[in-house]
Amino acid sequence: MDHSAYGSFAIGGDLTVDRLGFGAMRLARNGMDATARDPQTARAVLRRAAELGVDHIDTADFYRSADGAVRANNLIRRALFPYPAGLVIATKVGPVFGPDGPTQGTAADLRPAVEANLEALGVDHLDLVYLRIGWRTPPHGESLSERFDVLAALREQGLIRHLGLSNIDQAHLSEAQHIAPVAAIQNLFNPADADEAALAERAAAERIAFVPFGGLGSGHGSARDESYATVARRHDATVAQVALAHALTLSPNILAIPGTGSLAHLEENVAARSLTLTQDDIAALG
Repeated sequence: MDHSAYGSFAIGGDLTVDRLGFGAMRLARNGMDATARDPQTARAVLRRAAELGVDHIDTADFYRSADGAVRANNLIRRALFPYPAGLVIATKVGPVFGPDGPTQGTAADLRPAVEANLEALGVDHLDLVYLRIGWRTPPHGESLSERFDVLAALREQGLIRHLGLSNIDQAHLSEAQHIAPVAAIQNLFNPADADEAALAERAAAERIAFVPFGGLGSGHGSARDESYATVARRHDATVAQVALAHALTLSPNILAIPGTGSLAHLEENVAARSLTLTQDDIAALG
């Protein structure tokens, strides 16, 4: 596939992907209200993403509409199977969704969750599986060893190629690395947060992919938003495009996974691959 001007990154050393991929969370549901999206449109978005050279899709078996009728993994399989050569599909396990909402799953929940992803996607192994712990912020001091042990065993059995961690801190990373190699980290990343910046820097030094699951500094005030708007006006671009380009300039191990259920928004996101920020732009964005 034709990689963007921002280049590629080899997840785990052998899964080479364009640094701008696609997040599947919004395929099945309309934002946080969880109402179902039109499956036909969602499949069209996936097919167009593949046509545009997107070769990294981030998903989860629990990405579904509130009624469970529309599911991201089912959409991916129906739209793209048999999968294009070189397509990397990453998924995550950990949360368990029941009638009363999400809860943190246990080690016993992980193998069934991995098997559900395998079945829905129609594959015999998963390229990358993240262990997701906690919710919006890392659960500092919480051990993940028992859960990561399960995923490491599934990796040894050939059901998983590479392992990742989501919503973690540096202590979690060190704990996991005593069990098995960590190929990727997926966190809500704000570069102004010293702890997150240090984790991202460590990931770069250790050749671990760092995948923000929110825009840079999401919800952290209007000053950054205005900086993005100013740079966007200079380039006749959108704020979202500038935010994506900014993420990709920070470090060569950062991968972006913007998600959408809209064809127009997909085209806009992918166009950010060709947006080159100047040194003045980068300085303005902080």
